[in-house]
Amino acid sequence: MVKLLPCLIGRGLSVSTLKHAHHRFDVDQPGKDSWEHRQAGAQQVMVASGARWALMTELRTAREPTLPELVARMDPADLIIVEGYKRDAHPKIEVHRVANGKPWMRPDMPGIVAVASDVPPPYDLPRAALDDIEAIAGLVMAHAQPLDAIAWAERQEA
Repeated sequence: MVKLLPCLIGRGLSVSTLKHAHHRFDVDQPGKDSWEHRQAGAQQVMVASGARWALMTELRTAREPTLPELVARMDPADLIIVEGYKRDAHPKIEVHRVANGKPWMRPDMPGIVAVASDVPPPYDLPRAALDDIEAIAGLVMAHAQPLDAIAWAERQEA
């Protein structure tokens, strides 16, 4: 991803990313005012500076937002790359490294349209080598879909 983003941006695209964490995470630090505000019960805390801003929303007992709900909160971009959300219906590029010892995700994973791997996959899909960033960028562009098409597909799955 760290190599792919500059490649896509170099093509003149505005690119954002959305990453799902399977575990609890915190972008804040204990002892900071913003952390203390959340601990005191604030529903949202925004931290802003001249370089960036971040909005933290505490879910507490609320359900986790869906992928379309989160994307709707993002600023417009030419391309939003999603990491995670493997069970959602959006098009995915499976990244597979033999050294990780993990099984291939397809056909158990919906929406896999291409593969970036250090070995050929056991199924017939477009493939790029892991070290060929230009080819991976080409796969991303070939399979990118407008948000309204993805939202429609997810409604169909429900």
